[in-house]
Amino acid sequence: MREEWISFNKGNWTKEIDVRDFIQKNYTPYDGDDAFLAGPTKATQTLWEQVMELTKQEQEKGGVLDMDTKIISTITSHGPGYLDKDLETIVGFQTDKPFKRSLQPYGGIRMAMKACEDNGYHVDPEVVEFFTKHRKTHNDGVFDAYTPEMRACRSSHIITGLPDAYGRGRIIGDYRRVALYGVDRLIEDKENEKNTTRTTMYSDVTREREELSEQIRALKELKELGKIYGFDISRPAANVQEAIQWLYLGYLAAIKEQNGAAMSLGRTSTFLDIYAERDLKNNTFTEEQIQEFIDHFIMKLRLVKFARTPEYNALFSGDPTWVTESIAGMGIDGRHLVTKMSFRYLHTLENLGTSPEPNLTVLWSTKLPANFKRFCAKTSIASSSIQYENDDLMRVTHGDDYAIACCVSSMRIGKEMQFFGARANLAKCLLYAINGGVDEVSKKQVGPKFRPITSEYLDYDEVMDRFQDMMKWLAGVYVNTLNVIHYMHDKYSYERLQMALHDKKVTRWFATGIAGLSVVADSLSAIKYAKVKAIRDENGIAVNYEIEGDFPKYGNDDDRVDDIAYDIVHTFMEYIKGNHTYRGGIPTTSILTITSNVVYGKATGSTPDGRKAGQAFAPGANPMHHRDSHGAVASLNSVSKLPFKDAQDGISNTFSIIPGALGKDDAVFFNDIAFELEPDCACCEPNIDLQ
Repeated sequence: MREEWISFNKGNWTKEIDVRDFIQKNYTPYDGDDAFLAGPTKATQTLWEQVMELTKQEQEKGGVLDMDTKIISTITSHGPGYLDKDLETIVGFQTDKPFKRSLQPYGGIRMAMKACEDNGYHVDPEVVEFFTKHRKTHNDGVFDAYTPEMRACRSSHIITGLPDAYGRGRIIGDYRRVALYGVDRLIEDKENEKNTTRTTMYSDVTREREELSEQIRALKELKELGKIYGFDISRPAANVQEAIQWLYLGYLAAIKEQNGAAMSLGRTSTFLDIYAERDLKNNTFTEEQIQEFIDHFIMKLRLVKFARTPEYNALFSGDPTWVTESIAGMGIDGRHLVTKMSFRYLHTLENLGTSPEPNLTVLWSTKLPANFKRFCAKTSIASSSIQYENDDLMRVTHGDDYAIACCVSSMRIGKEMQFFGARANLAKCLLYAINGGVDEVSKKQVGPKFRPITSEYLDYDEVMDRFQDMMKWLAGVYVNTLNVIHYMHDKYSYERLQMALHDKKVTRWFATGIAGLSVVADSLSAIKYAKVKAIRDENGIAVNYEIEGDFPKYGNDDDRVDDIAYDIVHTFMEYIKGNHTYRGGIPTTSILTITSNVVYGKATGSTPDGRKAGQAFAPGANPMHHRDSHGAVASLNSVSKLPFKDAQDGISNTFSIIPGALGKDDAVFFNDIAFELEPDCACCEPNIDLQ
């Protein structure tokens, strides 16, 4: 055993890279309450006051305090950056000072230029010249390969939020490996993987060897990043402070290199608790010191900042990064994974104040210890800053060492990744079915020239027949578009450090998504159970609808319309599965627009459910606004009927409950827990038209 591993229980993890085995052999489940927690130290308070002052300055300047316009961001591009070197116990920024946003042009030089120019900065002309004349970007490759059909679908927003001009995100590096093994061991492992590739140089073997070489280079640069900050991360971490610092440097290297919109952290709290418990037992650190380490770590995660365009910020209601950390959950052996560190992470919401970043996500199970559930409830009420995910549902597919990427996308850490894929606007697809592929806004022929519906009143069977055909077409062009994007991203903006922290054999998920589900469900319900009259313009294009009579509305636990919603998800997923996917990615879909539903609605005309042109869609899988009239439970029941087997990338329900709604006017009684659940996540799907 290495000196850094003294007192840890041995296992398979000492022989090969296996972080889960290390956790299972060494973690200490905690059933107690929050009485042990420590408040913020003087150093923490001083540093946070500094952050608040910089935040104020940033807001006064219009949302961006400083931007790098000359130095292209790489793992080792900048010198060390500090808030206060003497006070910080965990250090590291994306550039050489806090709040200075990095220059990352590999996704697209036009995107980088626009992000700068719209904030009053200008990219250095030499950088612009290099990336326009000498170095192709991901974005350039994508638009070179797009077909006219793909461009038309993108422009009309029937396929929307495509990751074709930025880092795709949804890849969680196993940053814990840096702390547990040290970088030298990880390099050794990757070199062995390269040496054991197949010998016949098929295209996939050639690509694999090149990617492994890039991963090894990235790890060597990570080691240099450690030296920049004065740390030797070639070796394993020796205590909890080093474990946090080593882990964070791995994460920092990833965000210095990639402009990803969902640079999630993973599932680190139970791992770090093993070091904390050992240090407490050995009197290496006190509880107050360990909480300070965590506070300073979370502080750094709150200050992750990318150069974004105003359009991006409008799409997502601000400046989000989705630094998602997954906490707790149950083990497949029946033990819960709640530790003292689970409490410490959530306690930062009190020590530092509330914040949407990092996106602290509790993997919820009914079997979690009661004290932890009470603490989560209390913290949710106080902060409205905790996201909850159904661990009992996801653990079946991913085991007990998975994490959430972005908002709701689950994957095994270091063993799975995801090709992210934005949204198909099914509400617009329904309108295309009615209008024979003609866009109801632009009046252009975007979809195939199917025969339009010309009857005055819409017939349900006829509409469904056309809608299914249009969904099949949309699924095909959607998947093909994503194939182009992910091919080009691997070619021009490969996530080498993140993938260096994965196994050689990686399961790839091919993510798609649905926007406007409740709009479509209600529209089809109106057509089936009421009478819907199409109002056409002078060219015969249906641009508005009149409804005669009432119809069941999604969100009221009514099987008549809930079954329609179920069938839409299932049918569209079946069409998605019928297409070839890049690198054998396993198709999945999600229903999770949170803020971008507003933008999607603006691009969509009037729909047969009574929604008017430009009106926002409901977020995610939510019922349309003000249509769930039978109470919270009925609304939740409708959402719960959606087939998770067809939407394993996640189903989002943005839902708020105030204590009064549950019969608690003045106080919350924790023997009868009532709490506010207000997710703070969105999802990474900017669709900036830069062409």
